[in-house]
Amino acid sequence: MKKIPIARILLTLFFAALLATPWMVRHLSSPAKPGTNAGAQAALDRYGFSLQEVSHAAGVDFVHQAPTLDTKLDGIMPEIASMGASVSIVDYDRDGWPDIYVTNSAIGSKNHLYHNNHDGTFTDVADELGIADVNQPGTGVSMGAVWGDYDNDGYEDLFLIKWGKPELFHNDQGKHFTRVSDQAGLPPWINANAAVWFDFDRDGKLDLFVAGYYPEDLDLWHLRSTRMMPDSFEYAKNGGRKYLFRNLGNGRFEEVSAKAGIDSRRWALACAAADLSGTGYPDLFIANDYGVSELYINDHGHFHEAGKETGVGFAPKSGMNASFGDIFNQGRFSIYVSNISEEGVLIQGNNLWVPQAGTVLKYENMARELGVELGGWSFGAQFGDFNNDGNLDLYLTNGYISLDRQRSYWYDFAKVAGGNSSIIGDAQNWPAFNGRSLSGYQQKRLWLNDGEGKFVDVAQAVGATDIYDGRSVALADLWNSGALDIIVANQRGPLLIYKNTVAPDNRWIEFSLEGTKSNRSAIGAEIALYWDGKEQLQQVSGGSGFASQNDRRVHFGLGKNPRIEKAVIHWPSGTIQTLDSLSPDRLYTVKEPR
Repeated sequence: MKKIPIARILLTLFFAALLATPWMVRHLSSPAKPGTNAGAQAALDRYGFSLQEVSHAAGVDFVHQAPTLDTKLDGIMPEIASMGASVSIVDYDRDGWPDIYVTNSAIGSKNHLYHNNHDGTFTDVADELGIADVNQPGTGVSMGAVWGDYDNDGYEDLFLIKWGKPELFHNDQGKHFTRVSDQAGLPPWINANAAVWFDFDRDGKLDLFVAGYYPEDLDLWHLRSTRMMPDSFEYAKNGGRKYLFRNLGNGRFEEVSAKAGIDSRRWALACAAADLSGTGYPDLFIANDYGVSELYINDHGHFHEAGKETGVGFAPKSGMNASFGDIFNQGRFSIYVSNISEEGVLIQGNNLWVPQAGTVLKYENMARELGVELGGWSFGAQFGDFNNDGNLDLYLTNGYISLDRQRSYWYDFAKVAGGNSSIIGDAQNWPAFNGRSLSGYQQKRLWLNDGEGKFVDVAQAVGATDIYDGRSVALADLWNSGALDIIVANQRGPLLIYKNTVAPDNRWIEFSLEGTKSNRSAIGAEIALYWDGKEQLQQVSGGSGFASQNDRRVHFGLGKNPRIEKAVIHWPSGTIQTLDSLSPDRLYTVKEPR
């Protein structure tokens, strides 16, 4: 991919923005109407699945509240306070049904844990369990959450990602959560947007990586100076530091990022971990705003950054998502990174980094060729087989700031982008929003994988019709029906639950793993499924996408009349386990052999 000089981008953006407002107004989408039964049946017949938004019917009426920061930032508050809507999936009480945790971001607002009632409805239990009132004055606000059983007692514990004091809550056998942040040794303040659980040293205990966005000495509610913005739109390195917390056992963590080779001050927005190099050790991928992506290769517990040599650090963009998917059923993970696209103004384009055949850690961006490059102002994205045809599809949410439809902020945004570091880096130089929109009211993308190297957007046809400012996406089989449902957190908008109905002739299989020598959450375990001459690789993830986490259960679509040959599990401990005599349309619970 040819790198476009920043001067040309800014010049194009500047002049296009002069004429952008009336053009953009004509092309803004209108609110979509809910799908009819006839439309759902048509989607089932044509694409093999349909979606229905059911949050209210399911008893979930959550609306995200954005943070309100120092009054010095009032003019650009819509942009500074444009994150914090997050959703993650956890079976906190081990009843076999996925539950939903959603974050709020205003001081005094409460987070919610929606317990799955097994009948299609949910009940908020966060208050009674002690993980609701977590955005108190002086402690910052929630930006996201990831779950992992750090003490291997069988229950998933909660790490709360914050602009403020990071928090760790121990799960007391599904009956309550106890705050253990201080005894765990967490720092007093991190302005983070991303975190992931993974066992980087393969000692059987989950470690934690936390990625700072703003510098950690910045209190966004009490600014000493307005010089707190990135110093470049392409190569900013004045952001928050990165933290790697090694699990020492007994509820204690040691911060080892410098010792382990992770030293970055880029503006991280997303991270994910997987064994991309084939060594058995999980590598770490970071999607950065205002810069290049970083890929840290794990050499037996020590990391070195290899983004540029692998291809993924080739060009600076606005990385906001990191997710893995074996999109070609070749037993290797591709990496999806979302960026900004605004027709007629700025096209960064999303990246789909596909491993090159016959190489290790060499990637080629094939987003354009495969049809998943243009997704608006893109945020969270996840791979999943939504129609159970045996190919991984891709859901993407988008939309930045939806305010006045008739007025655009792009012109002023261009003026800031064209400035030098002293202009860009000071918030007082950024023109006030004054109620204007910036890439708002965008239609979401659901790209269906045709199995032949192309993705086709079917979002509107299958029922994903909202135009909220989407941030975080998580996938789970909420109804234990063999279909992946889609849960979306929207900035200053409602939590959406898209219930998925799949044509019954497309079959499926799911796995729930539990480690013994490995961490008990089995995070990092890989499952390679072989059926009908095909192979697909998936893993148990400790966080992916944008500020999100999917259900730890692993879901495979199988297509029609499948003949399952075997499943091969590579546990984080190094143990390899082969499962034979598998049947479709079943959930298999598998414990790592001792």
